[in-house]
Amino acid sequence: MTHDDLVIAAIVPCHNEAPAIHKVVTDLKAAVPGIHVYVYDNNSTDGTDEVARRAGAEVRYEHTKGKGNVIRRAFGDIDADVYLMIDGDDTYDTAAAPEMIRTLLEGPYDHVLGVRQDDPNATAYRPGHEAGNRMFNRVVGKLFGTPVSDMLSGYRVMSRRFVKSFPALSREFETETELTVHVMNLRVPHTEVPVGFKDRAEGTESKLNTYSDGFKILSLIAHLIRFERPVLFHGIMGAIFAIVAIVLAVPLFIEFGRTGLVPRFPTAFLAASLMVIAFLTWILGFILEGVTRLRRETSRLNYLTYSAPGTATRRLPVDHPEQQPAPQQQHGDAGTR
Repeated sequence: MTHDDLVIAAIVPCHNEAPAIHKVVTDLKAAVPGIHVYVYDNNSTDGTDEVARRAGAEVRYEHTKGKGNVIRRAFGDIDADVYLMIDGDDTYDTAAAPEMIRTLLEGPYDHVLGVRQDDPNATAYRPGHEAGNRMFNRVVGKLFGTPVSDMLSGYRVMSRRFVKSFPALSREFETETELTVHVMNLRVPHTEVPVGFKDRAEGTESKLNTYSDGFKILSLIAHLIRFERPVLFHGIMGAIFAIVAIVLAVPLFIEFGRTGLVPRFPTAFLAASLMVIAFLTWILGFILEGVTRLRRETSRLNYLTYSAPGTATRRLPVDHPEQQPAPQQQHGDAGTR
């Protein structure tokens, strides 16, 4: 199979991007001939859908507000060999798309991240965004063991097997974080490509709120630690309970050693209870680690049902009907005589 035979789909989430979407669609079609551009209108009120349709995109709708909801819908609806995700605000350099697709196929990789290279003369970063992005990159890289340069980038190229194994649980701008952590958890082949990043088109405004969306991303990271690193999360929680229990118990042990009495029985009961809670929390962490491992194995097996990027064959489960031998035709006596 040649690269020209592959179905390449661009997913463009949009909310009130009428001034920019025509250029995004036409630039994508010029950069990647034959690409299928799907513009997902997310409750726009400025005619984004009509502008995108006139530019040659296939317009679809997701009425539940939030970028994560759009990605969840698009990943479920669209069947392609290669998926390109890009924002509809014309801040990303569409000319980088062919290089990102080529990198994915030649690797082969399952995920190529477009790392934003900001233009200092026309910066697209709002105050606090760049610092927050760097902080999130360091935190997630340390916690999940894989370095990442721009985890909040909305410009990515992904394989079919990556997309179809991605659960897409987030609702809003946390979806980029969820995609990045999915790369790390499944340990799929992944690389980064620098891409241009410029200011938004005139007449459009960012939907990202520095503080509220930053808090949502931070909250998602905390939830991901809880669900994806249960031993770490419950180990820390258990350690907090244990430290408080020890702090409460030490004076009681000292007093008991001196007098042979326990003068503050309620404190002793509280310290003992907290230590029991600490041990139960640690045990819970180990139990959930087994559940997490089973869930990852299931995701991995689903990932392996699809072939590598650039190949024509889709791997099928062993019990798939297409792999069952065809029943032999039974001939009656009348047909053999």
